[in-house]
Amino acid sequence: MTEGVDEAGWDVEPGDEIEPVVQAVGRLLKVCRESAGMSVPELAAALRYGEDMIRKIERGARIPRPECLDRADQVLKAQGHLRAFMEDMRKARYPKKVRQLAELEERSVGMLLYSNHNIHGLLQTEEYARALLRTWRPAYSPDELERMVTARMARKSVFERSPAPELGFVLEEVTLRRPIGDTMVLRRQLEHMLEVAKLPFVELQVMPTAHANHPGTGGRIQVLKFADGTGMGRTDGDFGGRPVSHPRQLRILDLRYGIIRAQALTPEESLVFIEQTLGEL
Repeated sequence: MTEGVDEAGWDVEPGDEIEPVVQAVGRLLKVCRESAGMSVPELAAALRYGEDMIRKIERGARIPRPECLDRADQVLKAQGHLRAFMEDMRKARYPKKVRQLAELEERSVGMLLYSNHNIHGLLQTEEYARALLRTWRPAYSPDELERMVTARMARKSVFERSPAPELGFVLEEVTLRRPIGDTMVLRRQLEHMLEVAKLPFVELQVMPTAHANHPGTGGRIQVLKFADGTGMGRTDGDFGGRPVSHPRQLRILDLRYGIIRAQALTPEESLVFIEQTLGEL
């Protein structure tokens, strides 16, 4: 097998609605390869992937990375036909259970996010995310782990949107002190958060452990606001943990988040708190 074979993409999950698109891309790759007069081994060598990986992509069993399609388009002189599916495959890289969340985050104009156990995914560095996901049980396979990390990092594209959504984070103090990975991983994570907090559309607050009597004890809270005035929310404590969009349910989450934000340190105090925590490491 050629070195780098596992970088070509991810296996399609059974029953995933993205499967027909992946199969169409696979058929197109095969047509382009045959039109170019190349065999599977020749294309595999040109792309520096294993032959089995190319066959899996062509039969729609493997989701190719966008950069794989870009290189294949060049090698096969496909005139942009393969590149045309790069955005589709970029979205397909999300595991099925993450894809809907990512799509909602992409169209939101505002997010209210409270984390009580770990640093929120949108704030995580790649090494912190990988270390955190390694603690989950049952354990991810190496391929599944990399796919989850890639998906989590890709979600951070919300910071690059123009106009960017208004982002409000409230993090429990314990999330800043738990040394996920090791102390250096945590140090770099806190340094990254200090940089993110400087963005004009980000409000980052810390809830000290001493501030015990607040409604965040029910679990994480997430509220997304959309341009048409609608929204979507989720919390660990109510509604069975399912996403909700009814105005009455969203008002409950807005109320809880508002109280939590009011009882947390101010954004300015929170930056000082994070800097002090960083200095203690």
